[in-house]
Amino acid sequence: MKVLITGGGGFIGSHLIESQLGQGNFVRTIDLQFERLLDIKNHQNLELIEGDLTHQDQIDLITKGIDVVYHLASAHLDVRLSKEHYQRVNVSASLNLVESAHIHGVKRFVHCSSVGVIGDVIHPPADETTECRPTNIYEQTKLEGERAVLDYGQKKGFCVVVARPAWVYGPRCPRTEKLLRTIARGRFVIFGSGGNLRHPVYIADAVRGLELCAQKEEICGQIYIVAGGTPVTINELVKIISEEVGRKTSFIQLPVNAGLLISMLMEKAFLPFGRQPPFSRRSMDFFLKNNAYHIGKSKLELDYYPQVDLVTGIKKTIEWNKRRTFANP
Repeated sequence: MKVLITGGGGFIGSHLIESQLGQGNFVRTIDLQFERLLDIKNHQNLELIEGDLTHQDQIDLITKGIDVVYHLASAHLDVRLSKEHYQRVNVSASLNLVESAHIHGVKRFVHCSSVGVIGDVIHPPADETTECRPTNIYEQTKLEGERAVLDYGQKKGFCVVVARPAWVYGPRCPRTEKLLRTIARGRFVIFGSGGNLRHPVYIADAVRGLELCAQKEEICGQIYIVAGGTPVTINELVKIISEEVGRKTSFIQLPVNAGLLISMLMEKAFLPFGRQPPFSRRSMDFFLKNNAYHIGKSKLELDYYPQVDLVTGIKKTIEWNKRRTFANP
C-alpha cells in the first residue's frame, strides 16, 4: 500500500511513518523539515518531499498514486503566526488536499484534527457529540478544517474520516521533554489550583488510533476521539512524573492572573525579535482548561483500546531520553 503523510517531520508524523514502514508500506511525506527522520531518511520505501501545502502545485504532485492520505500538517501553537496563516494552512490547504486526493483516486483520507476544537470541557468527559466552543485561532481553524473536509467528502461521496487526538506525549515530543526537564529540576510552578484535567495518550496509542481510522470499514464521514485510558489532574500528572524522574518536586502555586500577566509580558518582549516566547497565553491553557474525553465510540467502532497507561508511557519516554543523551553526549 502507498500512503501519504503530511507533516511527517513532526512528532506524531514521524512515529506514524515508522509504523507504516514497519508494516511494509511505501510512505511519501511532505513537510518543511525532517530533523526527526534523520535515522530513516534513506529507507528504500520512504520518499521525503520538502514542501509547503499552501502551494497548489505541491498538493497535486504528492497525491498521485496514493492509496491512503494521513493529513497531519498544520499551523500549531506559534503565537507569531497571523490569523491569515492559520486559515491558509489549517483550512484552505486541507480543502485543497482532500480535493486533490479525490481527483487522483485516493481510497481514504484520514484528517488529523484535535480535541482542542471542543474547547474547555465544562462538563467532563466530552465526546464526539459535545458542542464545539474553540477559544483560540488554532482551535478555530482546526474546527473549520475538519468541517470543510467532511463536507467535501459527503458532497462527493469520498471517504473522509476525522481523528481528534487528545494530549499526545512520548519520545521526540518537545513539549513532553520540556515538562520532564522542568519537573526534574525539583520545582514546578502551577497557576491556579492544579485541579484541572488533562487527558494524555501515549504516542504509540495515538498512531494506532490514526491507523484504525484508515483501516476500518463503514466509518466514512465519522469523527473519533483518540485518547488514553483516563484523564488526570495537573497535580496528579506532576506527581507521577516527579516520582519517575526520581525527584521530590515542590509545587509553587501562583494566581491565574499572575500567569496571564507573565505570558502577555513574555509575548511582547519576544515579538520584536521574531521569536517564540518560552511561555505564552496559549501555554496558560495547560493550567486553565479541562480536557477529559469519553472514547466509547472509538472502542465500539474502531476497536481502539489504549495499551499504554500514563506511568508506563512516562517511563518509556524517560528511558528514550536517557538513551538519546548517552548516544549524543
